[in-house]
Amino acid sequence: MKDLSGRVALITGAARGIGRASSNVLAQHGATVVMTDVLAEEGAAAAEAICKVGGDAHFLLLDVTSENAWHDTLDAASGRCGPISILINNAGIGEIGTIEDTSFDQWKRVMAVNSDAVFLGTRAAVRHMKDHGGGSIINVSSIEGIVGNAVLTAYNASKGAVRLLTKSAALHCAQQGYGIRVNSIHPGFAETSLVADALPLAPEGFAEDTLADIPMNLFASPEEIAKAILFLASDESSYMTGSELVVDGGLTAR
Repeated sequence: MKDLSGRVALITGAARGIGRASSNVLAQHGATVVMTDVLAEEGAAAAEAICKVGGDAHFLLLDVTSENAWHDTLDAASGRCGPISILINNAGIGEIGTIEDTSFDQWKRVMAVNSDAVFLGTRAAVRHMKDHGGGSIINVSSIEGIVGNAVLTAYNASKGAVRLLTKSAALHCAQQGYGIRVNSIHPGFAETSLVADALPLAPEGFAEDTLADIPMNLFASPEEIAKAILFLASDESSYMTGSELVVDGGLTAR
């Protein structure tokens, strides 16, 4: 049974999509959730919705690319709710572009949110959790961090970085005996605003071709990804660290 009672989870990019779905699912299983995002109104409304159905949720504004903001947010969250024992590094953005037409500004923007921020969040959480009994860190990568895509150059690179950062951090925490597990999850194409916003900018036929490549022949719902995140957050994955959990409808099985 995935009972998270007494645990405090901090989720980034929690106003929408996978982050919001993960907040809902973890709260349903007893966790106190601290939802963070740069979208203040949407994030606060999402937290309020959880509270209305009996969950325990709080919203904090967080720019994940700011080193100082991470320190301040962890202090505020733990001061309000208690020590953080679950971190879900979920915030992310996408940019369409090949190696020829991706601008350096696009590259830096994607890296800042998708890769640098995961480093900052993971480092901050390890420093916090090691003094509070350990915990579980889940870094949301992507199947695009495992396989290449000609029109997702910066996104591929950023999610690949998350994949190996996770393994490095997991080894360090295990070797130090911190009791902190660090795993990555690799969703395929899901019905989120990130995917919806990116598809119109992709080459003609990209969405249809992608769907045809998925053996299960459908995109994931955010809730389906959230259930896998719940598994990594819970004690049911107690012997997993440095692992990558692929949730992609069979796309990378080909």
